[in-house]
Amino acid sequence: MKISASIIVFNEEHNIEELCQTVSWCDEIVIVDSYSADKTAEIAEKYTDKVFQHEFKGYKDKHEFADSQTTGDWIFWIDADERVTPELKESILKLKELKESDLPDGFKIARKTWYLGRWINHSGWYPDFQMRLYRKSSSYWDGVSPHETARVTGKVEKLEGEFLHYTKRDLSEHQKVLDSYTSLAAEYLVKNGKSVGGFEIFINSISAFFRTYLLKQGFRDGIPGLIIAMFTAYSVFLKYAKVWEKNNIKE
Repeated sequence: MKISASIIVFNEEHNIEELCQTVSWCDEIVIVDSYSADKTAEIAEKYTDKVFQHEFKGYKDKHEFADSQTTGDWIFWIDADERVTPELKESILKLKELKESDLPDGFKIARKTWYLGRWINHSGWYPDFQMRLYRKSSSYWDGVSPHETARVTGKVEKLEGEFLHYTKRDLSEHQKVLDSYTSLAAEYLVKNGKSVGGFEIFINSISAFFRTYLLKQGFRDGIPGLIIAMFTAYSVFLKYAKVWEKNNIKE
């Protein structure tokens, strides 16, 4: 069982070294950059000779390119702001002792997020299972931009342990990311024939807040939970507002 770490990055010089260290136990590390303006590639090259430059044409395209450069039969996908816990590392390495025929095609792993000075335990952010370890031959990328994800054709099981997500460093970064992500999502929806009216923009935004803050118990995360719920509602509002804008306002 050869495991390849598949990583896409852009301007991640503050994360790349610790990221490479957290996956150093993998049999191979493949990193795909998109011509970062900082020292991301330079630092990455200290840990692997498989650092590639690839023009950004969307997250799905970039992930597919990264996976295509791997030589392992299993791929472990991890983002630049994530870290592997010792428990998760141990769980993955134990898989090497099993027969390939006894393994499913993918494993879901719990992700725990650090946000605004605390670990978030509710708000739909935990355990936030992610399918991140998968058999290359059974995998493909799918989903709505910009949240495309790896999928497999066969069975998926849960894996013990978790990985840590050190997400947006402050509210300004969160706002900036939301603006970018909602633009990508709106573009995808419009291309697929989506149109919205005022009522849909309003009701979807309000529903997102109550779903996050009440149903997913965001109130138990204190003020950060309230902020997460507000940002969630805002991102839904912005996404559908941009869909409306693209359909109704001509350049």
